Order: sequence, then C-alpha cells, then structure tokens
Amino acid sequence: MDDKTRTELEAATFRRLVEHLRARSDVQNIDLMNLAGFCRNCLSRWYQEAAAEKGIEMSKAEGREIVYGMPYDEWVARYQTEASPEKLAAFEVNRPKDH
Repeated sequence: MDDKTRTELEAATFRRLVEHLRARSDVQNIDLMNLAGFCRNCLSRWYQEAAAEKGIEMSKAEGREIVYGMPYDEWVARYQTEASPEKLAAFEVNRPKDH
C-alpha cells in the first residue's frame, strides 16, 4: 500500500471514530479511560499535537471542538454525568502515566 492511500484510510478511520463517539454521547470519557486508556480529550490533544508538528497553531478548545462536534462546555452541559466513586477509583488505578 502506498503512503497516500494509507494516509487516506487512516483519515477516514479517524473521521469514523469521531463520528461514532459523537453518536455515543452516553459513553462517558471516564468509561473510555477506564476501558481503553484514552478518551475524547486525549484524541483532541493528539489532534492538537499533530497540528503543532505541522506548524499549525490550535488551541485546546479548537481541538476539542473538532472531536466533540461542538464547544466542550456545551457537550459537558448536555451529556456529562457525575462519575461514581467506583469509576473514579478505577481511574486512579488505570490512569495513563502520561496524564
């Protein structure tokens, strides 16, 4: 597979993942972190870091809006629920070391 095709497939896969996460607003970030070790905020940070590597300035808010499909504060107000003590405890055990 050539590099151009691989990049196109990776981009399509990323767009599909973001679309899926937008549709599954019932899945909380803490659930993603506890199960997979990353969440929507991680994706938005990775996007922001990739932009910076290309010399593109992007704020945290801009990166998050790309992933969430709306301003982060709006998503939190609409969809975020309070994490249970069990989920918070699991997060402390499973939290990625780079956070």
